[in-house]
Amino acid sequence: MVGEAREPSGESGPLSGVTVLDASRVLVGPFCTMQLGDLGAEVIKVERPGVGDQTRGWHPPTYGDSGESAYYVSVNRNKRSVTLNLASEEGREVFRDLAREADVLVHNFRVGKMAEWELDYEHLRGENPGIVYCAISGYGEWGPAKDRPAYDVMMQAEGGLMSITGEQGGPPVRVGVALADIGAGMYATQAILAALFERELGDGTGQKVDVSLFDGQVAWMTYMASYYFATGESPGRMGSKHPTIAPYQAYETADGYVVVAVSSENIWPRFCAALGREDLADDERFATNADRVENRDALDRIVEPILADMDTAEALDALEDHGVPASDVKDMEAVFSHPQVEARGMLRTVDHPTAGEVRMPGSPMFFSRTPATIRRHPPLLGEHTEAVLRERGYAAEEIERLREDGVI
Repeated sequence: MVGEAREPSGESGPLSGVTVLDASRVLVGPFCTMQLGDLGAEVIKVERPGVGDQTRGWHPPTYGDSGESAYYVSVNRNKRSVTLNLASEEGREVFRDLAREADVLVHNFRVGKMAEWELDYEHLRGENPGIVYCAISGYGEWGPAKDRPAYDVMMQAEGGLMSITGEQGGPPVRVGVALADIGAGMYATQAILAALFERELGDGTGQKVDVSLFDGQVAWMTYMASYYFATGESPGRMGSKHPTIAPYQAYETADGYVVVAVSSENIWPRFCAALGREDLADDERFATNADRVENRDALDRIVEPILADMDTAEALDALEDHGVPASDVKDMEAVFSHPQVEARGMLRTVDHPTAGEVRMPGSPMFFSRTPATIRRHPPLLGEHTEAVLRERGYAAEEIERLREDGVI
């Protein structure tokens, strides 16, 4: 690709022409490679024969009677599935053939496993010096914790997120989606794109990328970490409240909750007017945001009963009429019937050969010339094995022999 002028088609994403070999499973790697696929890359997903990605068996729920796991479907669109037994030397040799023509390789095997198989960066770059090789793990490839197992709930705990999530005085709470996995998957995508860009600007040589769930969680602490560095005190759990802005939280209404974000001084008097308490704008206890944070409990004792007497729709009307940022708390049904979701195309459908029409969130990345698209359904196990191998020069009889020998 180096030095080649390329004019992408309006129907192809900005990564059209990039080939990704995806040897990852479960969530963090598949989320990364799904993003690359949405951006137009050709993603070849390598799975174990007969079993596949573990998430194929993570159900219920499934889509109807198809047996297709909702979990698996959620992060595996825009890929082609190839079954390959990496525990066999012949399977690893086929993998090397695939890696020889790949621009990017992504895996999340335990640290050291790919080296045992001689599929690590040092081995593969000899035949493909341009490859961008992304290894995702729990703790990274060096340090005292590098060999520890890692799961999202552990990472949310060990990386600090659970120490600040949950109600004040209550137990630690895991964020409802696997943010440690998704966050590391996003960092992996960013790093891969940066490495591809550097390859294009440089001499065409790729490099290894090392991303970990733990590092991602530590990096995500941002202003909470700075709060600790500035004060020497670890911030605790505050429910939906913000440690440095008030009011900035969820309040209970007569029939639900309303979230308000009084994030600047010019919003504060509008908030007071929305509650019918214009006098609060002149109350010295609440004159500035710093004052409101200092006197948060007193402020809540005033605000809570006012909003508790309103139903959610009434409270939202009053707040929005006064220009106060506010929202109700929407469940999945409400989110995916939101008119903004419709307007932005964030609810998409794809035809699946066994599950029928499958709905899924769209890509949040929009481009003026090279749109991110959903081109392929989440693949059936091994659906593209023969086609991919034929494209790489394997004859029909060789493919059949590999199948009979349990390699594919």
